[in-house]
Order: sequence, then C-alpha cells, then structure tokens
Amino acid sequence: MIKIGITGSLASGKTTASKMISAGRGPLFSADEAVKELYQDKNFKQLIRKRFKVKNNNQIKKSLINLILRDKKNIKRLEKIIHPLVRKKMRYFTSQNKNKKLLFYEIPLLIESKLMKYFNSVIFIKAKKQLRLRRFQLKGGDKNLFNLLNEKQMNDTKKIKHCDHIVVNEKNLNILKKKLLAIIRKYE
Repeated sequence: MIKIGITGSLASGKTTASKMISAGRGPLFSADEAVKELYQDKNFKQLIRKRFKVKNNNQIKKSLINLILRDKKNIKRLEKIIHPLVRKKMRYFTSQNKNKKLLFYEIPLLIESKLMKYFNSVIFIKAKKQLRLRRFQLKGGDKNLFNLLNEKQMNDTKKIKHCDHIVVNEKNLNILKKKLLAIIRKYE
C-alpha cells in the first residue's frame, strides 16, 4: 500500500487536485469532508455548543467563525477537539482500505500537524496568495477569515521542504491534471 498525502495552503486547489489524482486509482480520504461529517453529528454539536457557549444549534459554524474572528485563540481550542477526531477517522479509513495499492489523503494541515511520516509521498499544491484569496471569496469566504487562517498556516517555503512533489496550480485544470498525472505514474 502506497499512501499519498496531498496538502497546500488555503484555497490552493487541494480538493480539485485530490479528486483528479485519485480518480480511478484509489480511495480518497478528505480531512475537510471528515470535519463536515463531524458538524452533522449531534454529539459533536452538543460538545461544541457546551465548550464555546453557542446557543443556536443551526448556526454553529457561523457562531464559531465569529468567535474566531473576535479571538484567534479559539482556533486552537477548536483544533484540540477536531484534530483527534479527524485522525481517528483517518486511521479507520486506512484500516478499511489496507488491501488497496494506492491510498490518497487530502489534509490541509498535514505539515503543520507533522503527519509527513505517515505517507510514502507528499504532494504540495501551490498558488499565489491573491489567487487563493479570490478563490476563497468566490466560494463565499470572508477576506478577514482568509487572512486569519492563512496567517496561521506555515508559509509555503517552509512547507515545501517537507514535500516530495510541488504542483503550481495557477493556470487551468488541464495543466493541473497533466502535472498530477506525471507524478502519479511514478507510483502506479
């Protein structure tokens, strides 16, 4: 089994790249999808409501964003709850797919969380900050939230040192796909 980690800065195109590279080759674990699933879980919602004193059950994410924008220490508090749960889901995914040749993992904070040792190869998806901000805003994201989250991430130069492959994603999807296919052929 070859485990391939895909990471990159906020709104760099990790999800698109992960879906392209894994399509027809092996199962994909998405940390972002695992987090979305957590927000659907009533026990998780209850825990978050209690820890962050959130009143409205239907607006938990919105309330958390407001809390984070008011005090960035709330990101750490939230990560202490979410990260262990996502890692548990990741371990389960690995155990369920141990007979597959290739496994793909899309993990935004792979480097920051020091998870490199769990992967045979790490691919870094890179894009300029202005382009990433534009992508983030096109998906309805707030500029202040982007800046706060982006500032929290390790800079690209430091992250790249821990990666096996760097893919610049600033052009079109066909170019991205060609770059990714050139990498994955080495592992098929």
